[in-house]
Amino acid sequence: MKTGLFFGSFNPIHVGHLIIASYMLEFTEVEEVWFVVSPQNPFKIHDKLANENHRLAMVRLAVDDNPAFKAIDIEFELSKPSFTINTLHHLKQRYSDREFILIMGSDNLSELPKWKGFEEIITDYELFVYHREGHDNQKLKARDNVRVFDAPVLNISATFIREVLQAKKSIRYLVPKVVRNYILENQLY
Repeated sequence: MKTGLFFGSFNPIHVGHLIIASYMLEFTEVEEVWFVVSPQNPFKIHDKLANENHRLAMVRLAVDDNPAFKAIDIEFELSKPSFTINTLHHLKQRYSDREFILIMGSDNLSELPKWKGFEEIITDYELFVYHREGHDNQKLKARDNVRVFDAPVLNISATFIREVLQAKKSIRYLVPKVVRNYILENQLY
């Protein structure tokens, strides 16, 4: 089974994430998408993150109505910060019957050479990349395992959503209703 891995802090998950995942499910050979919640990305500031269990709960709420989507907490078991290559080794060992494909934006593709295990990732795994404005690494896009898709991308980010919340503005339509309710009930951000 071809399983797309969509890694992220999901701080919080928003409709842009869900649109990308849905696109990959509908327009590629990906049969399911696993949202891999990263407790601590080595490139992000830890104190800006909501608690990992809150972020996992929001992802679960957001994907609950789609049987092809799944929230994954495998990185919660691994040492922190979370390195994608370690997670991939762990997943491959645990789910040997699956073919894992990484789903990422071209912004992450541009940063990929900085990642631990970069060569192994780009050699041993397919990367399904969606275009992000201002990030165009032609050298990496030309690699055999990299496929670029013109998926619909909303110009919103989790950072923007947190800023909107800080400004006491509505995030209606930016996140699923269940996620918005969770954020408000738990007074996140």
